[in-house]
Amino acid sequence: MSAAGERAERLGGVVLFGPPTAGKDTVSAALTSLDGRYEQLTKVKVGSGRTAGYRMADREELDALRAAGRLVMETTRYGNTYAVDRDDLDAMIDTGRIPLVHLGSVDHLRTFTAAVREAWLCVLLWVPRSVCAQRSRERGDQDTSDRLAAWDEALADLRAVPEDEEPFHLLLRTDRTDPLGTAALVAKAHAEGGRRLARAGSLAALLSGAASAES
Repeated sequence: MSAAGERAERLGGVVLFGPPTAGKDTVSAALTSLDGRYEQLTKVKVGSGRTAGYRMADREELDALRAAGRLVMETTRYGNTYAVDRDDLDAMIDTGRIPLVHLGSVDHLRTFTAAVREAWLCVLLWVPRSVCAQRSRERGDQDTSDRLAAWDEALADLRAVPEDEEPFHLLLRTDRTDPLGTAALVAKAHAEGGRRLARAGSLAALLSGAASAES
């Protein structure tokens, strides 16, 4: 079988999707401790602010990557541009690593899954709004109101998903499981090849319960 054929049959990495404080970083760390093959993808960043965890680039380099067709997706937030380089993904998968990519927009999720060469496991990490506020305060955030606004945006974004579209394989409430338990569920689904999407209606039920009952 050709290398391209082998790649097409393999499951790629894991998309962790969720609002602030849902646990994307924590679950990523737990996955890495559970299995050293898991590794968070280093995104390309053009702009200012935090540099740790990013591959910093200038506009010219980003333009060159775009012209070469290497950008799986790019987003702009807070005046900075963040991008996923296809070569980075391929290098990780070709060497046996399992990339972890964090996303927070359904449109970005659609763009990403349409652009990557392999099928990826897509996981929604969710917490009620009250838990988001509590976690934000406990970790000393100075912008808890902004975190809650982002939670509200994520809820509206997910509620707008058509009833006949199920973008996720797993829907997990991280306030109901510890990080290692959540990571184990993700790793199991990935090992099984992400054969099943979540049941129809599961997303609407999760959002309704978490938003209204705050349980």
